[in-house]
Amino acid sequence: MTETHPKTPNLATELTLLVALATLWGASYTFIRIGVATIPPITFIAGRTAIAGLLLLIIMRAPGVTMPTDLATWRRFLFQACMNSVIPWTMVAWGERALDAGLATILNSTAPIFTFFLTLVVTRHEALTSRKLIGVLAGMAGICLIVGVQALSGFGEQLTAQIVTLLAAVCYAGAAIFGRGFKGLDPMAPAAGSLISGAAILIPLSLVFEQPWTLTPSTHSLLALLALAVFSTALAFVIYFRLIQTLGSVGTTAQAYLRVPIGVGLGVVFLGERPSATAWIGLACVVVGVAAMTIPPRKVPARVSP
Repeated sequence: MTETHPKTPNLATELTLLVALATLWGASYTFIRIGVATIPPITFIAGRTAIAGLLLLIIMRAPGVTMPTDLATWRRFLFQACMNSVIPWTMVAWGERALDAGLATILNSTAPIFTFFLTLVVTRHEALTSRKLIGVLAGMAGICLIVGVQALSGFGEQLTAQIVTLLAAVCYAGAAIFGRGFKGLDPMAPAAGSLISGAAILIPLSLVFEQPWTLTPSTHSLLALLALAVFSTALAFVIYFRLIQTLGSVGTTAQAYLRVPIGVGLGVVFLGERPSATAWIGLACVVVGVAAMTIPPRKVPARVSP
């Protein structure tokens, strides 16, 4: 088993990786929306986990990272797969057959809220300060301002899909907390292990319930599946497990707040969109919220008595 030597993380590097993770996962909702148009949810997510897991195993060969062989670690991989991919990804994919990608993004952006309160009530492994609470509130306020309050006007419609998508956010929160237990492993090991475990669960379910050999997926759906697996899953998981070890679970799930402002920025650059003044204020709220939850407090040096 290849272990990493503990290093003091560079905050600028970790925040850059947080933005990258938010971008990769922010794009995943669009990929899913395109993919499930012609590929049913379980089959789509089975393909996502299988492709991404195999890709990571190939990538791991270059730096000589090896997978653990003990049963206890693989049981943890299996649990992590259920909490972070099998259950929530299938929920989101099922939900997006009825919901717009934007609304799914909003509902899933509640993951830091659930992480905060699960940490407060259950594990208490991180210091939950008033600043982090302010960060949670500021981030949610920013999301509402950027998207527009009117986007939530239809919240009562398609209620089942919305509740399922919210439950996926609860799973993400639990996975972020449980993912701390993989310290000492190269980040690619739990990423690959959980994806392969997820594929081992989903592929048989796909064969039984959706008979993928009978499907005729579109080219767009297949390309969306490939992009989702390579970029928004394989690459994103490596970043995710690193950040869990450096920024902590609450700080890592703060990337959920960055997904919407990043989408706004991409729209400005590539689509010529012009966000409203309210959206820019919301963007500022999101930045403040993420900073409050991720930047560690300054340590005051102890005074030495004369």
